[in-house]
Amino acid sequence: MPRRIIKKYMPDPKKLQQQKSLRFLGKILEDPGLLHLTRRSVATAFMVGIFCAFIPVPFQMVLAAAGAMLLHCNLPISIGLVWITNPVTMPVMFYGTYLVGAWILGVEAQPMPDELTLEWLGQLLNDAWIPLYLGSVVTGIVMGVLSNIGIRLLWRWQVSKSWKKRQLRIPKPLQKIVDIATEKSDQVLNPTKSADTDDTSATQQDSRTKKHDDEP
Repeated sequence: MPRRIIKKYMPDPKKLQQQKSLRFLGKILEDPGLLHLTRRSVATAFMVGIFCAFIPVPFQMVLAAAGAMLLHCNLPISIGLVWITNPVTMPVMFYGTYLVGAWILGVEAQPMPDELTLEWLGQLLNDAWIPLYLGSVVTGIVMGVLSNIGIRLLWRWQVSKSWKKRQLRIPKPLQKIVDIATEKSDQVLNPTKSADTDDTSATQQDSRTKKHDDEP
């Protein structure tokens, strides 16, 4: 199940409480409502965390925590995903978002330096912060929405796959019971469809009867 895999790699709320920037949250990090592992909660947490990861601001974890509480999604996942941006990945990621912003504004982008460093990134924040932040917000929204959709589709596929495996393990007598129960539930939920099926069956029976009567 998806929740088993996610729970295995999800940051521990107790360890998050030890982060200096998150200590002010206190017991909020242990709120059961912010620890749910449902398709909606996890997908929304991915959207929040990845969006915040693309925003070049200090205290990204605080921003992600606020987003998780606002949208009531899984808080540890939202916070953990901002670690995508780190001293190794930040220069490359934010130069990419800067190029996106420059393209949207129609301005000439600064050439890529020989070495992407945090010092160069700080200089870029001072010299070209408008295209940088615009590109970061747009990229964050796009990547966040795509991750939300991707997690929902992956979750549904994984559940469907697990259900099919479970059906293969069901003995044939029990499988017949499951099929009958499923058919009856469909009849209850879709009475119109059931009636149409009965009418079709009756029409076919009348046709066979008439054909039999016409035979010499």
